[in-house]
Amino acid sequence: MPVYRVGFGYDVHRLTSGRPLVLGGVTIPHSTGLEGHSDADVLTHAVIDALFGALALGDIGTHFPDTDPAYKGCSSIGLLETAAGMLHRRGWYVNNLDTTLCAQAPKLAPFIFRMRRNLATAMGVEPGRVSVKATTTEKLGFVGRLEGIASYAVVSVIDSKPAGGT
Repeated sequence: MPVYRVGFGYDVHRLTSGRPLVLGGVTIPHSTGLEGHSDADVLTHAVIDALFGALALGDIGTHFPDTDPAYKGCSSIGLLETAAGMLHRRGWYVNNLDTTLCAQAPKLAPFIFRMRRNLATAMGVEPGRVSVKATTTEKLGFVGRLEGIASYAVVSVIDSKPAGGT
């Protein structure tokens, strides 16, 4: 019988001018981007934390510290590939992933499928196992005031490669 585990991730980054907005490995046209040491991809960071959480491996900062110049400006999708590889070497694989982006602007619907595909490819599963949803906060809180973007992720991992995985 396969064994399943679940991990939860959350991340938030401040919006700032002069940086690209990268979510799920997709560069989205917008007047502001996210502040951070890497590309500040808040969606992918939440996914990485969920993966590490599922196996009690710490968090993104434990494995990819923002004090390490090697990660300055790096692609978070590349970090996700590394994190997924760490799970695979331990015999675990992603069963499914569910995420929610909280952003007042821009509208993210046109970019959702590309985000799903990027996350799925980085984790070695088909896009049908990856859900990306987006919502506003009805102009409430820091997200509603256009100060930042937040993301939530829940992942189920399985101790053997699931059927239909890549």
